[in-house]
Amino acid sequence: MKRQRRTLRLNCTLAQITWGELSPTLLQGLEDLTERYGLSVALGDIQQIDGRWYVTHAGLLRTAQRRRCHSIKTSLQKDVSDPVAGRWVFKATVYKTAGSKGFVGYGDAAPSNVSTLVRGAEMRVAETRAVDRALRKAYGIGLCSVEELGYLSSRAESSPTKGSPPPSSNGNGSSNGQPRLRDRLCLLIRQHQLDPTLVKRYAADFCGTQELREASRELVESFIATLAGQAAKDRDGLICKLNSYSNPEVVKS
Repeated sequence: MKRQRRTLRLNCTLAQITWGELSPTLLQGLEDLTERYGLSVALGDIQQIDGRWYVTHAGLLRTAQRRRCHSIKTSLQKDVSDPVAGRWVFKATVYKTAGSKGFVGYGDAAPSNVSTLVRGAEMRVAETRAVDRALRKAYGIGLCSVEELGYLSSRAESSPTKGSPPPSSNGNGSSNGQPRLRDRLCLLIRQHQLDPTLVKRYAADFCGTQELREASRELVESFIATLAGQAAKDRDGLICKLNSYSNPEVVKS
């Protein structure tokens, strides 16, 4: 219960940093999603778009992992796919246990219903959408997934917010409505009462760079997810690891 309350507080704080002041209805919805599915804003499990919550592919996969999902199988539906036109249809089946019949979901993608950022990768998008739908059925998640809403990405690209800055590619920027990585890291440090200097040294070593600011966004995201998991599972062990970085002259392997 204590961990759940901490997760809820962190979710609410991060959500309002990311999307501004949220209505009581949205906050209540976030509380329900946190309690029922354990979804995390910090890890990018959910998104708020136009006043509604949406689950992400990453959030669905983490939910399946927590619930000990047995397996996921996908297959291309050749009879209704058209490679020449770039239209692909996939079937996904989620088996919650070894003996279950499976939950089926279908996903399609074509140049007309995907973001221009992933144009040319319609086959992979179709498979992701199929898996999302099957997982939502298997675990009773009524939220639509972000990956199924290709039209929203296209609309956002064609009608950018006036005066909004371009997406940043470094570790301190934000992308696609995600919280700024710097804010996410600072919140984790405050939440778990970690030493900021030692965390930065650990992060630089984790990313293989001299300074954290030199690391790519993907590496920083991976570090934050790793740090959050370590802090939640074994804070004492994490503190011991951080203390090993107290001497900046020590070279880490």
